[in-house]
Amino acid sequence: MLTGLSFVTIAEICGVVGIAAVLRGLTGFGFALAAVPLLSLVIPPAQAVVIAVLLQCLVGVRDLISLRGQFDRGELGRMGLGALIGTPPGILLLGWLDPDVMRVVIAAIIGLAIPMLALPPKPRGAGALRLAFPAGLTGGFFGGLAAMPGPPAITYFLYTGAVAARMRASLMIFVAITAAIALPGLAVAGLLHGSDLVAALCAFPVMLGGTWLGGRLFALTSEKRYRLVSLSVLLATALSAGARGLSAML
Repeated sequence: MLTGLSFVTIAEICGVVGIAAVLRGLTGFGFALAAVPLLSLVIPPAQAVVIAVLLQCLVGVRDLISLRGQFDRGELGRMGLGALIGTPPGILLLGWLDPDVMRVVIAAIIGLAIPMLALPPKPRGAGALRLAFPAGLTGGFFGGLAAMPGPPAITYFLYTGAVAARMRASLMIFVAITAAIALPGLAVAGLLHGSDLVAALCAFPVMLGGTWLGGRLFALTSEKRYRLVSLSVLLATALSAGARGLSAML
């Protein structure tokens, strides 16, 4: 046993993180959407969220350095301010929900994300920047609830017509911002434990490797193809998490 988690569980966590990290490196937004539902199959959903948040904080430090100049600071500043307000209610709901209900909620969030990701980019509209704050607000709530701030942010960037490389970089930084906001709240709520930190530290090298591999695939893959891969993986994880939650509730 390792601070409450067996070595088998740690290995399972690392395996899930590796798969989700490839998706993250490929798309910029898929880590928690894939990792949290799969992790919730082997550990409690709230713990899965905490580990995902820790990993996103750790990798976010590297992303801020490696992706500098590839994202709009003013845009992300507005989104970050919204996330600062929206994250605490999400954390409160996370601590209140039953684990099986949480699995269904996670599946529902992904279900909402899938049609959003299928939308084609639209030309930047006048005043589109005003939508950055509400997108961050909603993304913060999703981030606090399930470490999944991506769907509202994805919708925003698709609406503004961001090119794939800029959208990918901006999403990576926004996810890191929401994770940094959520982490103190998770600690205050009593949801952060030593075993979560150990699991995150063990899985972090795997996350870096998976993100690197996903980045290589991003450079070689067309936008249409990497969106198709993302949608397929997200649909599979939503179905698995939702089915487990519903079966326990019925």
